[in-house]
Amino acid sequence: MSILDSFLIRAALAGLGVAIAAAPLGCFVVWRRMAYFGDATAHASILGVALALSFEISIFTGVLVVSLLMATIVSTLSSRGYAMDTLLGVLAHSALAFGLVAVSFLQGVRIDLMAYLFGDILAVGRLDLAVIWAGALLVLALLWWRWSALLTATLNTDLAYAAGIDPRREQLVLTIALALVVAVAIKVVGVLLIAAMLIIPAATARPFAATPERMALIAVFIGGLSALGGLQLAFTFDTPTGPTIVCLAAVLFALSNLAGLFLRNTRI
Repeated sequence: MSILDSFLIRAALAGLGVAIAAAPLGCFVVWRRMAYFGDATAHASILGVALALSFEISIFTGVLVVSLLMATIVSTLSSRGYAMDTLLGVLAHSALAFGLVAVSFLQGVRIDLMAYLFGDILAVGRLDLAVIWAGALLVLALLWWRWSALLTATLNTDLAYAAGIDPRREQLVLTIALALVVAVAIKVVGVLLIAAMLIIPAATARPFAATPERMALIAVFIGGLSALGGLQLAFTFDTPTGPTIVCLAAVLFALSNLAGLFLRNTRI
């Protein structure tokens, strides 16, 4: 009997895989104030699910292609003078609506829409687990490779140009990494909660981090704790797993801010 025969072990490993990919990427989302960018990319993934089922290809491939397309469209239009908040609002909700309508046209295909909207981590199989960890390792490799350039481009575009770094290329790296995270996370926390797993662990880590690298590491720890702790709480109280994971992350965020406030007052 293999350890992976247990659905709880598979679920725990899936949650950890998503956490270690989403948390460091989420730091750049927080630093660049790209929260709505991640949301728009995640919402578009429902359209990717519908197209994947229509053309009988893997869900991962469909979600990845549509997420990349959405992220590329947003990046292109924003560079041409469109207001970013308005653009993201239009595209995010439009993509989700088109995806839900497309799903309704599927004939002879049974689809658990709630699982894609809010995740179904307990249904993760061995193949899903392999895809999640392959995607997570690829995201980590991308961030490791471009870490210094990404930080420079995030801090100051003029400084990046002076150092011979093209900020648009680094934006493309982030776009690819974001699409990968969306594709691997949809099974775990679902479309509507992916952005939360990107943003909340990173925001929680911020008060305790003196350097960007430390913030990324703390965010990974908080993301992993949220995934494993949320899974345990959902199992104990019979609650939806994906939302429970995000609820625990939100509680940790609140506690971190209270702790940060206490430390500041103590120093004063």
